[in-house]
Amino acid sequence: MQLPDAEKLAQTMAQQLEPYLNANSALVGIHTGGVWLAERIHALLGRKIPLGTLDVSFYRDDFSRSGLHAEVAPSDIPFDVTGRDIILVDDVLYTGRSVRAAMNELFDYGRPASIILAVLVDRGGRELPIASQVTGVVLVLAPDQNIQLNRDQEGRLALSLHQTTA
Repeated sequence: MQLPDAEKLAQTMAQQLEPYLNANSALVGIHTGGVWLAERIHALLGRKIPLGTLDVSFYRDDFSRSGLHAEVAPSDIPFDVTGRDIILVDDVLYTGRSVRAAMNELFDYGRPASIILAVLVDRGGRELPIASQVTGVVLVLAPDQNIQLNRDQEGRLALSLHQTTA
């Protein structure tokens, strides 16, 4: 399968987000790939928009089953969430559980006016009624396939496809 260029998708997403932006907007990326994508989109937009990050590890409904991952990072929301129009950014939308966890965590910071979801890849397979308003690409993957966003040393984004083991 030929994967799309993640950098070009980020550029397209930045353009698609323009109508959603106002003086009250803020970008929030979900660790790890969503943060990379949010940082890239933030740079592409070229506007002074607050940028925050969320690590939803403790908010996941499967936390007790899967445990703590080694790459847990602190959330950083350096602005007041209450009344803001939040653009929540993630790399891959799959079951919807990470997005649900991110919304739960956001509400711990305050009550946003609205939340728009922007994802680089929608791979289907939803377990919760979550949908993105801005999507880079929709890909149909087999259940044993996993798509991942990577970032090289220069900060360029790239997608990779992996087979999962049963």
